[in-house]
Amino acid sequence: MKTSNAKTHFRAVLAALLCLPAAVMAQSEWPQKPITLVVPYPPGGPTDIVARVVAKNLGEQLEQTIVVDNRAGAGGNIGAELVARSKPDGYTLLLATTAHAINKSLFKTLNYDVSASFTPITLLTEGPLVIVTRSDLGADNVQDLVRLAKKADKKLTFASSGNGQSTHLSAALFNSMSGINMVHVPYKGSAPAMTDLIGGQVDVMFNTLLSSLPYIKDGKLKALAVTGQSRSAVLPDVPTVAESGLTGYSATAWNGLLAPKGTPVQVTDKLSAALKSTLANRQVQQTFSAQGFDARWLSPAQFATYLSEEISKWKDVVNTSGATVN
Repeated sequence: MKTSNAKTHFRAVLAALLCLPAAVMAQSEWPQKPITLVVPYPPGGPTDIVARVVAKNLGEQLEQTIVVDNRAGAGGNIGAELVARSKPDGYTLLLATTAHAINKSLFKTLNYDVSASFTPITLLTEGPLVIVTRSDLGADNVQDLVRLAKKADKKLTFASSGNGQSTHLSAALFNSMSGINMVHVPYKGSAPAMTDLIGGQVDVMFNTLLSSLPYIKDGKLKALAVTGQSRSAVLPDVPTVAESGLTGYSATAWNGLLAPKGTPVQVTDKLSAALKSTLANRQVQQTFSAQGFDARWLSPAQFATYLSEEISKWKDVVNTSGATVN
């Protein structure tokens, strides 16, 4: 009798398993094929560098190839839209940045919603910008810069890599918190902005560490402060803006990983765990540090909160600055 009951139970379990959808069975075996990591910017930039380091090391963790696919355009929106429309099976991921938190308020219309169209996986890197001035401006620190900006006969200008970019809005936040009104001069990219800053056509720029370091080191630009909550390992003698007297100021450039909304939790959990190991790798941390970033893992829930806070923060700055696109 007991043997008969055991056989009946076994047949029932087997029948239930056979009825499971193939997609559910496959989730436990993910990934079974190459994964595409969409980078919404051109090759060679800071975000692309982060993506390729992550792709290599994450691929080793998952024992699967991760292909970096650069889909640049529209301030990062083209690549984001592509991933938002992709099948939520874990095989198409987005390398998101600060810009995607900004774009929700900056653009009047978007074909995706960074809050609703994606499942957060983790933050990957975070790093400050650096406030640099032309070498002959006459400001040695943040207090000097604020004093110069408040002089009635001296209207300071700040360059950015484009309207609504983090290099623009970080300075707009500084304007608002310090009670000054430096005039925004937008450029089509960081390189021409830096050229004019070095040449004296503009006074100040809130720029990435990576592109500023060579000019700081050779004396063509002066570094006043970094914009994060702590000092940067690549500029340890340069204080933060908060240390310099503007308490509460913080603006960072970050990269994170998003998956299409509806991606199975088994997949997101596996990605999260693998990325935690990847970001703990000393070589990975050193590579990011050389670019001016810190490796920073967050759980999916923590990253969801982080993203929500970034969206809210930059919405206020966008509204105050009046920046808009389309």
